[in-house]
Amino acid sequence: MNLPVTDLHVRGTYHLIPSRFPTIGVLDQIASPSDLDAVMELESWTNDRICEEMGILHRIPRDEWVTGKPFSTVIMAAFCHPSPEGNRFNTSDRGAWYASMSIETAHAEVIYHRTAELEEVGVLETFVQVRAYIADFRGPFHDLRTAGGPADSEGGYSESQRLATRLFDSGSNGLIYYSVQDPGGENIACFRPSMVRNPRAGGFYEYRWAGSREPSRRKLD
Repeated sequence: MNLPVTDLHVRGTYHLIPSRFPTIGVLDQIASPSDLDAVMELESWTNDRICEEMGILHRIPRDEWVTGKPFSTVIMAAFCHPSPEGNRFNTSDRGAWYASMSIETAHAEVIYHRTAELEEVGVLETFVQVRAYIADFRGPFHDLRTAGGPADSEGGYSESQRLATRLFDSGSNGLIYYSVQDPGGENIACFRPSMVRNPRAGGFYEYRWAGSREPSRRKLD
């Protein structure tokens, strides 16, 4: 597929993750990747969370690491903790930063996928809390919005993952695509940690399922 490239300039995209993840991590505090060995020597032997956090960094070349600024750990976690089956535009080898152009689209995406997971295990009486992270993007991204292409998750992700792998290997920064879960909404799948610019914390939200596929949603104080 010969995809067009759009020079994306956007402020205020939304990335939602479970709120149990810490907002400050060891990567926020080291000045450069070269400092990491000393940090591990001092701390990782007695800190299980840091040991796990550092153990997955081998997936990403050091020259791509984001360190020494707020939310560096949050950014890197998106790339270092892919799901076992991968996601729409990444395989299990390496994650991606998924963001939506609006908070409503971000909610629609997370609710759809979380509901599918709950249905699979037969539990629709529970709640999930998430934290929003807001980031900006500036640079060239391949654009699926006018070209169409694989985006629907109903039939699995094999086709979209193959496309993403080809684009990543060619040096692509990522993809812009329409949301399936929120018609008219737009999403970004970013392949490069350094392209996630000016990250900052957004709000906390709770989704609560009470036996049906449609959860209630509220913003937490």
